[in-house]
Amino acid sequence: MGVEQKINYQLNKYPGVKKLIKRAYQRTMYAVSPKIKSEGNIIRVSPKDPNYEYFFGYYDKSPWDATDRFMLCMRANDTWSDVSPREKADILLIDTQKEESDPARVKKIAETRAWNVQQSCMLQWLGPDFSSRILFNDYQDGKLVSVIRTIETGEERVIHAPVYAVSTDGSFALTLDFSRLYNLRPGYGYFNVPEETKGIDLPDTTAIWRVDLETGEITALLKYTDFANFQPRPEMQEDGSVHKVNHLMLNPKNERFMVLYRWFHGERKYTRLITCNMDGSAMYVLSDDDMISHCCWKDDDHILAFENKRSSGTGYYLMTDKTQDYRRCWPELIGDGHPSYNPDRSRIVTDSYPDRARIQCLRVMKDEDSKPEIVARVFAPFKYDNDTRCDLHPRWNHAGDKVCFDSVFEGHRGLYVVTL
Repeated sequence: MGVEQKINYQLNKYPGVKKLIKRAYQRTMYAVSPKIKSEGNIIRVSPKDPNYEYFFGYYDKSPWDATDRFMLCMRANDTWSDVSPREKADILLIDTQKEESDPARVKKIAETRAWNVQQSCMLQWLGPDFSSRILFNDYQDGKLVSVIRTIETGEERVIHAPVYAVSTDGSFALTLDFSRLYNLRPGYGYFNVPEETKGIDLPDTTAIWRVDLETGEITALLKYTDFANFQPRPEMQEDGSVHKVNHLMLNPKNERFMVLYRWFHGERKYTRLITCNMDGSAMYVLSDDDMISHCCWKDDDHILAFENKRSSGTGYYLMTDKTQDYRRCWPELIGDGHPSYNPDRSRIVTDSYPDRARIQCLRVMKDEDSKPEIVARVFAPFKYDNDTRCDLHPRWNHAGDKVCFDSVFEGHRGLYVVTL
């Protein structure tokens, strides 16, 4: 591990201090670094419109429908002043087969009042066909909800709970407390509803729910105390330790899910990666080395994650679920990113955070042992930083030959595609 990575890992324990040091360091290094705007076979998909911000959201969903012709996109006025803006955002449908000059290329199909700059409103195509219906979170009548909208008719059905992770067959979803998430990690929650657990360090209340998208039934699965009492560590029991959960992801067969269980003591942050059956049973601590961030399922039994292993350092690791077996991938990649496999699991894409010259990279790997290939490099202005930063969040199309990403190298958020 290099000097910068060692310092960064130690500072991850103290986010407030890290933010100040990172900003001063980056501005100094940027001043003496060569400048670029973009490199690579990059095509802009969103409109050439500097008056609005365009983006999709998180890396675990695809904006493409099943045909890879239509793409979903968000449009907002401001994504740099607040992590969970108070104004509504538009949901767009982009026909990529039409010319940019064609007024019918971009169509507004909905709007939302529950969104943030990192994960938008959990906008996505709904299975099993991924072409006729979309799903997104919203705020209606004083409550956070999710909306299923049929593209052809415009018909909407409201589910009385927001969603986080959705099954591939479109039958159910898992969700968490977005209000608590907003107070503890604003860039990933929604401001709209007051947090019922505010001021309670370890609530004895539900942390994860199952939502039936066909009947609307909502079932409590796990409490915060369930996580804190499972193979407890002394740091969990310290007075003042604040607990939360985040980043739910379902495996391809929708039989198990992963969740990041986090607790804070002052500025010190701890993270566990836990997997469970869909009913909350068979809980397993897959990683307990304090630092783990972005993950994805390779298949039903393996998870790729960026983490710091006490025994072997910071990097990407492929872990086998319900075991302590793991191996390191691409040892040259020691910076955090958002990894995902293409549909047939033959290739992996990941991104990077801005380096000392404020450059972000997209890398593609053929497998866990191949050499990473840089397919795009883009500049990240200081206007977009910290919680309102623009992560690339790369996502595959269904054919597995294109990757789309959000970026601000043209001075505002836009949605872009790289053809491989």
